[in-house]
Amino acid sequence: MDFHMRLPRNKREFTLFIAIVSVLSVNIIAPLITCFELGFSLNVWADVLRIIPFVWLSVIALVLLTYKPAEWLTDKIVAKDDSFRAHITINILCTVLLMSVFLTVIGTWIGGRRISMEPIQLFFYKWPRNFAISFAVEALFAQPIARTVLYVIHSRMDALKQD
Repeated sequence: MDFHMRLPRNKREFTLFIAIVSVLSVNIIAPLITCFELGFSLNVWADVLRIIPFVWLSVIALVLLTYKPAEWLTDKIVAKDDSFRAHITINILCTVLLMSVFLTVIGTWIGGRRISMEPIQLFFYKWPRNFAISFAVEALFAQPIARTVLYVIHSRMDALKQD
């Protein structure tokens, strides 16, 4: 039941789901990671706001590129008869794993407004923190909110069909 009610049923709902998750994620994760990196201040936060649209575009591109590999990886870890929560948690884990690998480097390039070897050289120092922040935001905020929106939409649609 949860699979049917809380997951996108078509491309329009998939687009809505991705929009909700990506906007929430980028607006929480990018400022948090940047502030941990440079210090918590109003100036740092204001600088992040200027680059968020560029980070958001890269997130959308990466979601579309990593969607199928994350789904494949999820299917290798969970069984078909595992619970909805198990499927969702492992899918979030796989998606965040793939995305955080790329965004640890690409996000630094976008935020620093230059391409350098620094994020690659410091990758194993920065990635665990970035992964943990991203996983927490995705699992506790962004995806539950998006799934609740889909649940409400599906409940209303199903109620209209019954009338």
